[in-house]
Amino acid sequence: MSSPRSVRFDDDVLRRLDHYVRSHPGACMSSVTNLFVDEALRVEEHPGITFRPGPTGRRAGIVGGPDVWEVIDTLLTVREHDPELAGAALVSATAEAIGLPEHRVRIAVRYYAAYPDEIDERVEANRQAALEAEAAWQAEQSLLRGNPRAS
Repeated sequence: MSSPRSVRFDDDVLRRLDHYVRSHPGACMSSVTNLFVDEALRVEEHPGITFRPGPTGRRAGIVGGPDVWEVIDTLLTVREHDPELAGAALVSATAEAIGLPEHRVRIAVRYYAAYPDEIDERVEANRQAALEAEAAWQAEQSLLRGNPRAS
């Protein structure tokens, strides 16, 4: 449950915040302020993390690198292929698979440890989207082969 707080903003900050809200339909001053404060606190807690906009909303990413969910999805895939990997070996294999330095994989792992539900949701959504895209492609290929009902 949230509670009201009185916060004073510099005029320039308030002007930019108001502009952001007006340029994002459906946003309101309260929700945007809450979002940006939350993101700033997360960035402070997790050096090397940034937030970026995208078609599915704002998401955590590695500064100068991929989204956190992409790193974690790769880590989970590496672990699925070699369940014996753990600790530093898992980090190293993930870094090699995704083409990142190990310290950046560790940044993603630390963020994931703090916010697993957020990242799990993105990983699952991406995996579901990939399955749907594969099914659509299979249907298209079936149609192009002259067999529109088979899939």
